[in-house]
Amino acid sequence: MPRERRVPGTDQFPCERCGALQTYAPGTTELACPYCGHTSFIDSETGLIREYGFREALTELATAPPAAERRTTQCESCAAEFNFDKHVHAGECPFCGTPIVESTGTERHIKPESLLPFDIDEQQALASFREWLGKLWFAPGSLRRYAEGDTRLNGVYVPYWTYDSQTVTRYRGQRGTIYHVPQTYTTVVNGRRVTRTRMVQKVRWTPAAGTVSRYFDDVLVGASRSLPRTITDRLAPWDLENLSNYDERFLSGFRSEAYQVGLDEGFDNAVEIMNGFIRQDVARDIGGDLQRITSLQTQHSDTRFKHLLLPIWSAGFRFRNKVYRFVVNGRSGKVQGERPYSKIKIALAVIAALIVVGVVLLVANDGSF
Repeated sequence: MPRERRVPGTDQFPCERCGALQTYAPGTTELACPYCGHTSFIDSETGLIREYGFREALTELATAPPAAERRTTQCESCAAEFNFDKHVHAGECPFCGTPIVESTGTERHIKPESLLPFDIDEQQALASFREWLGKLWFAPGSLRRYAEGDTRLNGVYVPYWTYDSQTVTRYRGQRGTIYHVPQTYTTVVNGRRVTRTRMVQKVRWTPAAGTVSRYFDDVLVGASRSLPRTITDRLAPWDLENLSNYDERFLSGFRSEAYQVGLDEGFDNAVEIMNGFIRQDVARDIGGDLQRITSLQTQHSDTRFKHLLLPIWSAGFRFRNKVYRFVVNGRSGKVQGERPYSKIKIALAVIAALIVVGVVLLVANDGSF
């Protein structure tokens, strides 16, 4: 099987048959020529994905010299010289469209060592987007037709951190036990005042304290600010068990970003995620019918991390003078995004619901006579 060859001093991969630059073909382990169709096998190394000590890395970063400035890139096809955007290290030449992959080490101290290659191509991602669009409730009727017009997607390798951590949490709180007591009350029946009894719910609170522990594995945190976390976080789950070792050939033909959320800030975000699970553990440990948590003290140990790239198709469409962004998981095709709502459809739905409630009440009242 033919192997790719690389232009000396660059990260471009010319076709052995016609000389055009090859790009990664999603869902394969091959580079493909867009002109003659010739393919080259990506013999990427496989093996255990390494993780690094978090505290040790922070110490090294604190004492490391400032990161080098990004160098000027020269396109081998048209000889143009240019700089990628600050946080981008793979994309196309702005003058001739040639796919270029720049070294990830020119601006960041920590380089990605693993990635998930794109598994679906642009047309498959567009099909997923249009299916998602067609299922939206209360969307304007013209939205699907408008968005299908000339929608083009950008394939981006987005930076992420994962964190592993052993946690031990000491807590204080209260355990609530529900019980019922009889309560007398007076009401009017057929014009006469009568006394009746009903059961009223009460809660008995008692102090609770203890310790819970949990090991977290691969807590995933986005390291890009280019796309809103409110939608990218919902692209999970990712098949991290299928991570490949980092290989720049998988980036050919796609954009790729360097991390903008640092290692320490990423861990703060991971801690927020972990705290949600820890609170659930504490509530279960307190027991009872209801729980109150008044204090948590969590210690982290054996914290480790890795830096990786995940594939996302992204785009935006303008509808009624507003831009809506959406993203597609480049592995599973799962779609998340921003969307407009039809005020008319919502109003009609509310009116219909009120009519149904009115009819039900009318029938109920008629049946009481």
